[in-house]
Amino acid sequence: MTSSVSTNPSTLLPLELVDKCIGSRIHIIMKNDKEIVGTLLGFDDFVNMLLEDVTESEATPEGRRVTKLDQILLNGSNITMLVPGGEMPDT
Repeated sequence: MTSSVSTNPSTLLPLELVDKCIGSRIHIIMKNDKEIVGTLLGFDDFVNMLLEDVTESEATPEGRRVTKLDQILLNGSNITMLVPGGEMPDT
């Protein structure tokens, strides 16, 4: 009997799921309440991430500030949540 690796997302390890997102859009919520959407280019074992075609959104007292960036390197220890295929909410 041969064993096969299941592609059911519920059986994937977290880094395997992040690896499947390379080349795709990903929505990231940071600890400082910034939200970032971009195309994942790569990551390391600490989930430091390199993204391109980035939109960064931050709530300020004056309202929501949106910044467009070509590339960004995120420190994995500041990431709260990753949403594969996610886009920035309109609110």
